[in-house]
Amino acid sequence: MTDKNFDYWQGRAADLRIEGRAFIDGVYVDAADGGTFDCVSPIDGRTIARIADSGEAEVEAAVAAARRSFEAGVWANLNPRQRKKTMLKFGALIRQHADELSLLETLDAGKPIGDTTTVDIPGAAYCVEWFGEAIDKIGGEVAPADHHLVGLVTREAIGVVAAVVPWNFPILMAAWKFAPALAAGNSVILKPSEKSPLTAIRVAQLALEAGIPAGVFNVLPGAGNVGRLLAQHMDIDCIAFTGSTAVGKLIMQYAGQSNLKRTWLELGGKSPNIVLPDCPDLDRAAASAAGAIFYNMGEMCTAGSRLLVHRDIKDDFIARVLEQAKKWVPGHPLDPATGMGAIVDQIQLERVLGYVEAGRAESTLLCGGDRVEPIAGGYYLQPTIFEVKPTDRVAREEIFGPVLSVIVFDTIDEAVQIANDSDYGLAAAVWTGNLTTAHDVARKLRAGTVWVNCYDEGGDMNFPFGGFKQSGNGRDKSLHALEKYTELKSTLVRLR
Repeated sequence: MTDKNFDYWQGRAADLRIEGRAFIDGVYVDAADGGTFDCVSPIDGRTIARIADSGEAEVEAAVAAARRSFEAGVWANLNPRQRKKTMLKFGALIRQHADELSLLETLDAGKPIGDTTTVDIPGAAYCVEWFGEAIDKIGGEVAPADHHLVGLVTREAIGVVAAVVPWNFPILMAAWKFAPALAAGNSVILKPSEKSPLTAIRVAQLALEAGIPAGVFNVLPGAGNVGRLLAQHMDIDCIAFTGSTAVGKLIMQYAGQSNLKRTWLELGGKSPNIVLPDCPDLDRAAASAAGAIFYNMGEMCTAGSRLLVHRDIKDDFIARVLEQAKKWVPGHPLDPATGMGAIVDQIQLERVLGYVEAGRAESTLLCGGDRVEPIAGGYYLQPTIFEVKPTDRVAREEIFGPVLSVIVFDTIDEAVQIANDSDYGLAAAVWTGNLTTAHDVARKLRAGTVWVNCYDEGGDMNFPFGGFKQSGNGRDKSLHALEKYTELKSTLVRLR
């Protein structure tokens, strides 16, 4: 709507009522010990809400509610068409409250309102609807067996699923977990990041309104100790985590030390974006390279943070990317014209600035590198580009900010070697006008997603998302995600 301008969003923000309590067994509750923490908006550094600081009591209550609802079959045993109908209503309610949820996401995480209204909230609704539609369309198998037997292979809900999700796409990443988990018939405990809990807390009420029974969908805001308690809990059957590789390793250890719960990890990345001399459109490639690292302030696990450029086109292409970088100007996240918002909090800003200083020491700064304040008190950083050696720190470690490392190469084999020389393997891209080269390079790149002549496209739910190596295991999105939240059962019936 044309009236949804800067003034509209500021007016909505002024009138917004923010819920900060945990959601357990169908009701909002304070932490048992009364503990809270500040929800600080990165837009201007102001505290906008006090959030319940969940602890062991809340974890135990949520697990008990989830277990009770699962064992009672109030969701898991519903007719598939009924669960589908409820999920579709859930998705519709997310769309119905899109403005409120978009505003919460922007205030909480500093994301531009133009992104939360077009990507985050519609994407979450689409995810819920997509998995809802899948519920009554997937079945099991009749396995070949001796003639005196009937052999069935079925999938059953795994039970109680804990989902621990990050702050960069708070509700979208959450939906990638809770939507397939709910579609499979599980009861869910969602732990949003303490940096961005607001949309998860609000969406819990929408799930209840849609008809998802009390106890089936619970939300526990709180610090990292909540994730640890969930990962260690003996009565949780599965934990799905998106976040840093370091924390993912701890989650896996906790699962192994407890009940060997199924553990699914979507972790970090340092994704290579390779531009060959026969790239069919250097301007589009340059615009895409800038967007691949500066979109969402670089707070992307798939960020194209390593730009590999062939020496023959180095000067020309870098000049084009530098020109594109000028278009990514940090501004007020509530202004629909803003393309680049705020870094999520002071801690993350200081972390990124630390990498910028490391880059200044050992690499060549081409642009940016400074903190800016389009809004006083906020956490903003200029788009930053370094020319680096493959061994430089900024070229090897995940920064999770708007910092691009440009690496020059001479041959395709060298580019592939540099691209794969990483602990990570989440995403990659190659730009070439040669179809054979495209397929050859794509096959050699050790990454869960490879784009050819584009970057970060294919946002629909049909493509599995996840990584190789220390970028994690399992996949979000697609029907493959449903498999993570089920157990296979073989049933053999003797006929005679």
